Amino acid sequence: MAEQAPTFTKPNRPLTWLITGCSSGLGLSLARAAQSNGHMVLATSRQPSRTPELVSEITHNGGEWYPLDVDSPTAASELLSTLDSAGHKIDVLVNNAGYAILGAVEQFSDEEVRAQMETVYFGPSRLIQAIVPGMRERRFGVVVNVSSGAGLEGRERMGAYAAAKAAMDGLCKVLAKEVAPFNVRLLTVWLGVFNTQFGRGCLSPAKPLPADYVGSEATQMMEAIKSGKHVADGDTDKGAKVIYEVVVGEGVGVGRENEEFLPLGRDMIPRVELVRDRLIHALDVFGDIAANVYIEK
Repeated sequence: MAEQAPTFTKPNRPLTWLITGCSSGLGLSLARAAQSNGHMVLATSRQPSRTPELVSEITHNGGEWYPLDVDSPTAASELLSTLDSAGHKIDVLVNNAGYAILGAVEQFSDEEVRAQMETVYFGPSRLIQAIVPGMRERRFGVVVNVSSGAGLEGRERMGAYAAAKAAMDGLCKVLAKEVAPFNVRLLTVWLGVFNTQFGRGCLSPAKPLPADYVGSEATQMMEAIKSGKHVADGDTDKGAKVIYEVVVGEGVGVGRENEEFLPLGRDMIPRVELVRDRLIHALDVFGDIAANVYIEK
């Protein structure tokens, strides 16, 4: 018997959004989308002083902007304490902040992988642990995890980034089951290549790329992404609008309020299909074998 999906309800009032990584790209577009629709936006970035015009824009329109370094082990609890003191109760948490280190798997040092995990996995995890209890107690909340096609199906030279994104996806799959009875919803957004500043923020491992990989198609694509020469297909403002509407159940989100996964970008369609086909193929090849390794009664 198929598991029945929960039905989530939303209060009929403006929501309070906490969004990480608002200094550019999707975070900024989503902050603008939520704010333009009458919601309270609590924007964050590592160094707000670097984008005074954006801070001014958000605060002028009734929002607030806070410094947040997701790598700090105490940042989530400290921010929550500040928000509690200001009387803010978070309805929507958007884990968006991040970067990628690009290279062959054998290039990465432990320190580089740990730093990647700190930003993409542990930082969002700490925010979830700080904020979800309040959502559960109030019997409403939405956690949006901005993930990636890299974490879904893997992409050459993105081993550390894909591992961190896949870890966060796994956490959210479990959390979704745990908090659904309390009207708290998880939405994982598998993002394709959008016109953000993601590429320019990518790092490279300290260890040189082995000669066998030099000049490969995957390496050329990664270099194009880092240099900003790779042409993005996704429109960030359009993507933010879709995320906003799916969260609040308006526009394209009507009737889709219970969905847990949101692929965004034309390039994501073949990647989702690839994962689907791989799983079907695995069952076709090994399904009868999997079904015959049981303990004899």
